[in-house]
Amino acid sequence: MPITIRDVREHELDSVVALNNAAGPSILPMDLAKARFFWEHAEYFRVAEQDGLISGFLVALSQDAPHDSPNFLWFRERYPEFLYIDRIVIARPRRGGGRGRAFYADVQSFAEVRWPQLACEVFLQTGNDPALLFHGSFGFREVGQNVMPASGIRASMLLKEMCSYPFVAETYGGKLPDLPWLRTRPLPGRQAALATGT
Repeated sequence: MPITIRDVREHELDSVVALNNAAGPSILPMDLAKARFFWEHAEYFRVAEQDGLISGFLVALSQDAPHDSPNFLWFRERYPEFLYIDRIVIARPRRGGGRGRAFYADVQSFAEVRWPQLACEVFLQTGNDPALLFHGSFGFREVGQNVMPASGIRASMLLKEMCSYPFVAETYGGKLPDLPWLRTRPLPGRQAALATGT
């Protein structure tokens, strides 16, 4: 069966948490509250599904998200507009099958028409060279390093310019055509804020 990349559904958050916490030490732990935060605030929160099972996910937030990650805040202090990849997780038995590349192609396509830059980080720890090479093959470049205060983990801060963004912004002025492939997921957190006026 083919792999489908689609928006996560609310009832799948438990599966996302389990997948995240089985990924190993290169991925920060996550609880259901964090998954719900992503559900409510992430501009991009998609899963890879195959044979009815979730085999991976990617979460990305805009610079406006109320996110407290030190790496996210590092980018926000330096860049006015970006989409930040908070995490990508592929189930261990499914790694090496192209899901990571498919996610990165998809999130880049999503970001290209909305933000001038795509940001992420890679932890600088032994054995993580493949992750740096993976990001380099997608055109990311290091723009600095950050040491996370709580853990002392050093991260390589990576950025990629979205080449089509200037043309899209000039042509459409922030109002993209109403086409299925350009639609974004509704953000419950944003809708609640609009309803209460906060």
